[in-house]
Amino acid sequence: MSDVEKVLKQSLLYDFYGELLTEHQKSIYEDYVLNDLSLSEIAADRGISRQGVHDLIKRCDNILESYEEKLLLLSKFLEAKKKVNEIHQLANEVMITKDFDAIAKIDSIAQDIMNDL
Repeated sequence: MSDVEKVLKQSLLYDFYGELLTEHQKSIYEDYVLNDLSLSEIAADRGISRQGVHDLIKRCDNILESYEEKLLLLSKFLEAKKKVNEIHQLANEVMITKDFDAIAKIDSIAQDIMNDL
């Protein structure tokens, strides 16, 4: 997983489960993931060691991953987003080609989304 993909996943997990962290954890995690501060910058601002910040970030990653393993909110969101994009593409296809068989596909995907919710 690239650094960009890792940060994207961290920020999405934080969006879904961040409120379940303590205020202290949220503050440091936000600085690292959302505000792109280095471990050293966060440590200097907070008056704690760089290793302490690193350990806290790692702990938060594990906590957020644990919530996702149990609740699957991010996975369900990404799957719904994929299906909505497919609906959008099929709707454009219907508009352009007048292929009305695609309407049945749209209805099927929409039903999948509703069943998943």
